[in-house]
Amino acid sequence: MIVTRRFGEGDEPAIAALTLAAIRQTALAAYSADQVAAWSARYAPEKLLTGAARGDVIRVAVDADDTPVAYCALEPDGHLDMLFCHPDHTGKGLARRLLAEAELAARARDLTRLFTEASELARPVFERAGYRLLHRRDFTIPFDGREVAIHNYAMEKRIA
Repeated sequence: MIVTRRFGEGDEPAIAALTLAAIRQTALAAYSADQVAAWSARYAPEKLLTGAARGDVIRVAVDADDTPVAYCALEPDGHLDMLFCHPDHTGKGLARRLLAEAELAARARDLTRLFTEASELARPVFERAGYRLLHRRDFTIPFDGREVAIHNYAMEKRIA
């Protein structure tokens, strides 16, 4: 049984592991091995701790052993910075559940807009949650002495 809760002290190692698993395994369905390597190399677990300290709403889906299997991070301005699910737990509605909880948190903060940069694979999840596509973002990630081209999608959801 999966339940959701607030991010807690000690969640960082499991969240780092699930994030890297999602990038390194799941993302290969839409991105090249070079893109995945560059993306995973720029992941920094400290960003989550910094976000928690500044007031980000971080919701974590945990299994029966209280091990994180998915999470999302909502910044105070309505930016949904991260939404990751461990590959063993994709397709079970966890992303949809976490997005709904992030929206409730945004409403409680009187925000009127949520926005994100969704990966190729996350884009349909966000669309099903009511986000609309603004534009494709093409950019590069410095990696191994070169620039690796990659893309994602700027998306938003207006809330009342």
